[in-house]
Parts: sequence; structure tokens; C-alpha cells
Amino acid sequence: MSFLRQLLRSRSSVSPIKQTRFFTTSGLSSLVPTEKGKDKPRVVVLGTGWAACRLMKGIDTGLYDVVCVSPRNHMVFTPLLASTCVGTLEFRSVAEPVSSIQPAISRLPGSYFFLSRCTGVNTDTHTIDCEAAVTDEDRDPLKPWKFKIAYDKLVIACGAEASTFGIHGVKEHAIFLREVHHAQEIRRKLLLNLMLSDMPGISEEEKRRLLHCVVIGGGPTGVEFSGELSDFIMNDVTKRYTHVKDYIHVTLIEANEILSSFDIRLRQYAVKQLTKSGVRLVRGVVKDVQGEKIILTDGDEVPYGLLVWSTGVGPSSFIRSLELPKSPGGRVGIDEWLRVPSVPDVFAIGDCSGFVESTGKPVLPALAQVAERQGKYLAGLLNKIGKADGGYANTSVNIELGEPFVYKHLGSMATVGRYKALVDLRQSKEAKGISIAGFVSWFIWRSAYLTRVMSWRNRLYVAINWLTTFLFGRDISRI
Repeated sequence: MSFLRQLLRSRSSVSPIKQTRFFTTSGLSSLVPTEKGKDKPRVVVLGTGWAACRLMKGIDTGLYDVVCVSPRNHMVFTPLLASTCVGTLEFRSVAEPVSSIQPAISRLPGSYFFLSRCTGVNTDTHTIDCEAAVTDEDRDPLKPWKFKIAYDKLVIACGAEASTFGIHGVKEHAIFLREVHHAQEIRRKLLLNLMLSDMPGISEEEKRRLLHCVVIGGGPTGVEFSGELSDFIMNDVTKRYTHVKDYIHVTLIEANEILSSFDIRLRQYAVKQLTKSGVRLVRGVVKDVQGEKIILTDGDEVPYGLLVWSTGVGPSSFIRSLELPKSPGGRVGIDEWLRVPSVPDVFAIGDCSGFVESTGKPVLPALAQVAERQGKYLAGLLNKIGKADGGYANTSVNIELGEPFVYKHLGSMATVGRYKALVDLRQSKEAKGISIAGFVSWFIWRSAYLTRVMSWRNRLYVAINWLTTFLFGRDISRI
């Protein structure tokens, strides 16, 4: 008993600046507001995408406590996600834990990561409502645990969701390619269809349907996935599934031109290479998606065994529900300093944000380089505000913010398979610049993305995966 009293006494004597105060009432817990002089100001970040993670990496944790709220505890290196679908890379190679990007979240008192979804924002009280992000498969006893978090600065960086354009059946039957679990689902479905098609008694028609991979959307993601899939078919399926190798094929459907933001010469090169790789290019618009076929607006029916949907992104239901200023297209509106106008201490970055019309600036494209650049800029801005003693709620009104955010496009890259890629270094569609294609572009593509992977651990994973795939072929285990 004396030991227990001594332990309790030692805990109660801890300095209050090292404690985080929680308050519980009526079963609802709260991370209470900070107190100036006792606590560091608290930055709450919603999301773990490119923008959020670059922000957390650059923020000064000596100035702020950082609280991250997201339904996933890792960042996905999306440019290489398509490679995981066919076994070129393993899934862990494209997933970077948040605690590795910002160690303070798991080490420092007052900084946390919560596996949760934000369900509401109250800008008057400087609080957000959260709910534990668990599914039926998790069987978590905390479900549906709800709590509140008070913030001094709030950064909305929860990304966007795939656009379905209201087409019937897309969410029920198509697979998107935005998260690791999407890539896992595509890989399992692809390998399952390969094995099912080899079963005795399967008709020729059913074999062709099972092994027909349809990709909707001719942007970089759709083109890169089609290229990876064609490589997988030519290099691995022909060797390991010889009984059905003549039945498997890929169709890429696009309403306009593929890779429309690229130079016309690069687009023509991509069409030539994809066609040479066996990818069938179809110009059309999807009208309806059913369990085993899609219907185009011209009446054509396209049977499929695997359907991947990659037609761009739009605001999520959470973003649409927020009573905040909006930009054209429904994103959270921001000014030149990435602040939400007329709402103190709230910022928005990444795919969920867009400049309001009064700024005279166009809404930036939903690209990783845009999100990363915004995250880096906002980290510097918040550090400047914190050093000027404006980190606490409602204290940064009169602080000089400096230069506004300016985005300069660095170019675009995409691989089309067979050790070929496209590199377009123009700053816009109308501008002139360097545009190259072929093996040299593929080498630049791989080198650039290898250096952009967040950690040395994952860079090593990626390099080893590429080497083992080159030497031994892709892993076709269905796990």
C-alpha cells in the first residue's frame, strides 16, 4: 500500500505542461482546450494524405502539439499504387506509417494519432466531433465511440473521393484505385478469376468474361494500371497460366482522349504503346454498371470479370456537409494563404480545398505535387505564426503572414508498360517545354519516384521489389 501511495503521489506531481487533460461527461470524452502558459497550442490535422503528412513532417513540435485524426494510420504513396495490384511491388512498400513521418505523435505528451473520422466541425467553440473508425470486421468494443477535440488551429486535409457521376452500379460493382485495400481487392479478384477460368466445365464465353479486365478512365492512374496489367499478362500469365493465356485481355474506356493534360505527341506515343501491348482502347461513356457487364451510352454492352474505376475525384460527403465557404466544384474554399475565409484558425489543403472565386485564382488540380507543396507551405506558415505567439486560438489576427502560396507545376509523368514512360515538363497545356518518351523516360520515372518515397526503409523495399520482379517475375500468390 505504501508503494501504491508513493506511485500515485509521483504521478500527481508531474508538471501540468506534460499532461493532456481529458474530460468525460455523459459518456462523451473531450480533449479540452489548451491553456496559454500551461500547454502548447494544439494543431489538429484531419487526414493522412500527401498534404497532411507533408504538413506534419514540417511542423515544429517544439511550438505545437499535433493531433492527427484519420481512418488510416499511414500515408499511401499513390504514384506506385498501381504496381502493387499485379505484384510488381508489395503493399508495405507504398504505405508509410504516420508515426514515422512525425514521431512526435507517438512520443510526445499532448500529441496523438486517433484512428477516427471527423463527423463535424464547430468553428464557434473551436471543437470537432469524432467517431472511432472501426468496421464490423474489427469487432472493437469501443464502437461507436464518440469524442470531441478542441483545437487552436484546424487543418482540413481529408482528401477527396472517387467521382462516379451518379452512374448506377459503380459503387456496387467497380473497384476504385485510391487506397491500399483497393489494390489488395484488385489483386485478389484478378488472381481468383485466373484460377476460376481454368476450372473444368467453364464455357469459352465465361472464360473470356472472367478474364476481361476493364479500366474506366484514361488519366494517369488508368493508363498506368493498364500498362502494369499488360506487362503482367505478357511476362507472367503467359508462363504460369498457359491454359488461359489466350483469353485474358484489357480494355481501357475513356470518354475523350487519354492523358488529356499531356503533350499531343506523348498522347500519341501512349496510344501506340498501349495498343502494341494488347490494350484495347475504346472511346465511350458509361451509362450503367451491372454485375457482369457495363452498358455504354451508344448501347454497346461490355462484359467484364474485373472492373477498375479511375475517372477523377470530387468532394467527399463529409466536405459537402461542412458549413464552410466553398470553391467552385464544392471544395472547401481557401484564400491565398490557405485559410478558410471568415473562419478564424481554420485552414484547408490538398484535394479537399480550392481557391474561392474572390481570389481570382483557378481551382488547382487534384495532384500529389499540389497537395505536397501546400502542406510544406502551411507548415512554414504555422511555424511563423507560432513563433510570433499566435499559435493559440484567436491570437493570430494581426500577424503578418508574408508571401501567399503560389503553385508552380513541375511537370507530369506516367508509365505505359514495357519499360516505357512519358515525361512532360511543361508548366501548362499551352506552354512549351521538354516532353520525352521511351526507355529514358521510364528510367527518369522510376528514379524520381524512388527518391520521393518518404523513408529510406520504403525506398529499400521498393528497390528490392523491383529487383526481385525483374529477376524472378511477379508474386502471384493470392493471400
